[in-house]
Amino acid sequence: MAKSKKSATPINLSDPQYYLNRELSWLEFNGRVLHEACDDRTPLLERLKFLGIFNSNLDEFFMVRVAGLKQQVEAKVSLLTPDGRTPQQQLDDIRSTLTPHVKKQHQHFEQVLRPLLVNHGIHILDYIDLNPKQRTHLNSYFEEQVFPVLTPLAVDPSHPFPFISNLSLNLAVVVKNPDTEEEFFARVKVPSVLPRFLPIPPELRDQNSDKPAHWIGVPLEQAIAHNLESLFPGMNIQEYHPFRITRDADLVLEEDEADDLLLAIEQELRKRRLGGSPVRLEIQSQTPEIVRSRLLQDLELTDGDVYEVDGLLGLRDLMYFMSLPLPELKDPPRQSVVPLRLQRLREPSLDPEALETDEGKDFFAVIREKDLLVHHPYQSFSATVVRFITHAAYDPNVLAIKMTLYRTSGDSPIVNALIAAAENGKQISVLVELKARFDEENNIYWAKRLERVGVHVVYGLVGLKTHSKTVMVVRREKDRIRRYVHIGTGNYNPKTARLYTDLGLFSCREELGADITDLFNFLTGYSLQKSYRELLVAPVNMRDRFLALIHREIENVQNGFSGRIVAKMNALVDPQIIATLYEASRAGVQIDLIIRGVCCLRPGLKDISENIRIISIVGRFLEHSRVFYFHNNTQEEIYIGSADWMRRNLDRRVEVITPVKDPDIAKDLQEIMGIMLADNRQAWELQADGTYIQRRPYDDSPEANSQKILMNMALRSSGVASNLIDKK
Repeated sequence: MAKSKKSATPINLSDPQYYLNRELSWLEFNGRVLHEACDDRTPLLERLKFLGIFNSNLDEFFMVRVAGLKQQVEAKVSLLTPDGRTPQQQLDDIRSTLTPHVKKQHQHFEQVLRPLLVNHGIHILDYIDLNPKQRTHLNSYFEEQVFPVLTPLAVDPSHPFPFISNLSLNLAVVVKNPDTEEEFFARVKVPSVLPRFLPIPPELRDQNSDKPAHWIGVPLEQAIAHNLESLFPGMNIQEYHPFRITRDADLVLEEDEADDLLLAIEQELRKRRLGGSPVRLEIQSQTPEIVRSRLLQDLELTDGDVYEVDGLLGLRDLMYFMSLPLPELKDPPRQSVVPLRLQRLREPSLDPEALETDEGKDFFAVIREKDLLVHHPYQSFSATVVRFITHAAYDPNVLAIKMTLYRTSGDSPIVNALIAAAENGKQISVLVELKARFDEENNIYWAKRLERVGVHVVYGLVGLKTHSKTVMVVRREKDRIRRYVHIGTGNYNPKTARLYTDLGLFSCREELGADITDLFNFLTGYSLQKSYRELLVAPVNMRDRFLALIHREIENVQNGFSGRIVAKMNALVDPQIIATLYEASRAGVQIDLIIRGVCCLRPGLKDISENIRIISIVGRFLEHSRVFYFHNNTQEEIYIGSADWMRRNLDRRVEVITPVKDPDIAKDLQEIMGIMLADNRQAWELQADGTYIQRRPYDDSPEANSQKILMNMALRSSGVASNLIDKK
């Protein structure tokens, strides 16, 4: 039963003790990613993949979050976080929290995963373990393929310390002149244009071994290290030590002062390629103090910026081994199905005489019947979203297509469909968000290509990122114009749609069409619109609407009714939303939250958040969908869209959340949420102190893996033969 707190003593809900730190919460999330690499229930090569993801995540964390904190320290920023920490305190806490994680991942790789890989025929050897024939092969490969690419750089009074690019792997080399006995320091960059791991040909593998040998090879840096004499002829190689640096890679953009946003971002991207100030140095623990000190001095870093590892640096490159043809060491093949209602669509055609039949409706006829919900990657992205846009591109009755693009793939079929639509004479308007972090260059490429074929391209709004996921198709039908919309939770990116869980709603409801029209007028023209018929739009009305929905649950409980909120998102950071959820909990509203990543709310605090439960699901797919459910005294309301409960989403981005009006779809979404809340395989429960405990099945109860359950549900609901399953 809900614990009503109508007469509870007032509490200062902005007190720092009630908030978790954003950066430390993110490290907890990445720790859950690391756990997947350490969990023996995860297939072996998938464990390597999770190690790679853990490291890739850390790289971005340092490039953006740590770099930002260091800038705040240098600028003497004194503003405290909601949890009461200064920038320097956060840096100190990040280091103390992260150090054991880094140690754990390297120990697990060296002591557990490498032996397991050997047992399954994958031998990541050290160069010294190679036999003479194998060494001869690698030395020949070095001379032919590697040596021409390398550029040894001396460091002395006439050769200043070289610029070391972001995320590059390098060798610090000490050489001695045999004539003068003088020692010199040099740097050799391990080229990223070559494979990180060099395989030995099958004919040179040890045939006497009783263990399988699917892959044998060595890291590239070891092949370079054992051929340094070629780079420094006549010198004696004294020692070499791998190191890796991370630089500030966030864009610094004065939008208000930029005459041309596209040009300004292109200029900033050139700076990023070089990288900003160093923020992290990774070295092996046995690196001698003299080399370590030299690197710190020349990179202008401190001991607090150094992370020592035992073993290989740059474990993100372990993703290489996912390409091995060893399906028994991976997750079962993903099977994306075509939704039942879309299985007999007629192919798009420019022929206006093409008729709809029961055997072949077009996409628009399906949407006219009723709204359609799609769930990726369980249901095919290419057979739903891409097909919708492709149908629109070739349908002779379609007059216009309007779309927001935040991130898309390098070979985007969606952009190709938009280009075809423009060439077919349709009015195409696309907002390409140039400020999508680390996708700026890709988006600039597509923006220019779209402009060349006559598409109206908008680059975004000054001061705001356009993060909404929306498409509108305007179609002439007999004596009227009808608008078809898609509103999603994820990017229009066919590649990430295979890895991220996302939802999308297709509809031709007049209210939604009118709202999306107003949204695009806001994005492409001048508009001071403050209200929408149905949509929650940031930064216009979304914050106020979410707060009102939470307060309505509070009022229902205070009036003697039940109150319940269930929400799923990527992050919960916004202090005002958190404080309002605390108010709801104190009133007796029952709250379940599914927060994949950062969460700054402390659940389970006496008299504060006793009615709030929070889980995080980390598994095969990246949980990316956003869903919001409000009980509303049995008149349930449910929403999906692009926004998390973060300040940036609510105040500094253009976001769209749509209500789900179709009762069958609302029921489906509630079922999806219920399955996730019951997960006992990939779910982690957040504790009041900010730590997480992974759920395990009790006694003999069955394992409930929500992603596996949802995959099987999609297969059953499709009702199709295996030849109709989309495995792309």
